[in-house]
Amino acid sequence: MYRHPLRPGTAHVRNPGSSVLIAATVPGAVDGTLGSHGLAPDVSLGAGLLIEVILTFILVFVVFSTAMDPRGMAHLAPVAIGLAIMVDHLMGVPLTGAYMNPARSFGPALVGGTWDNHWILGAGPMVGGVLAAVLYDQIFLKRRSEEHPAQQ
Repeated sequence: MYRHPLRPGTAHVRNPGSSVLIAATVPGAVDGTLGSHGLAPDVSLGAGLLIEVILTFILVFVVFSTAMDPRGMAHLAPVAIGLAIMVDHLMGVPLTGAYMNPARSFGPALVGGTWDNHWILGAGPMVGGVLAAVLYDQIFLKRRSEEHPAQQ
């Protein structure tokens, strides 16, 4: 299901708790998708999954390289992570809605009942995050430990 633009009387919420609260207190708030994600009509399941893997890989890799790596430029982490999220959204929102965060997508899907192709929500970010973590650990962090064994 493609992410529909907001209409008057609908809510675009950012977390599961807000989705439940809006649905319980605002009459007619569930008329729509509540900001839930979905594939664009011309995006196949395989392409959607690959897009989500790539988007999440980019985000997690940037987090590891700036905020988590002791050699990273931690003072630039907020800017780098923000830019990664911006680029991911510019590329991903028209195609898949740019899941990247299953917690943000679960609430609107639960309350709005929009479960079409929702398995991509779990599989794409999980695979992308694991790939980024393993790659960063095995290539960048392992190389550092081999170069400086006394610092372990």
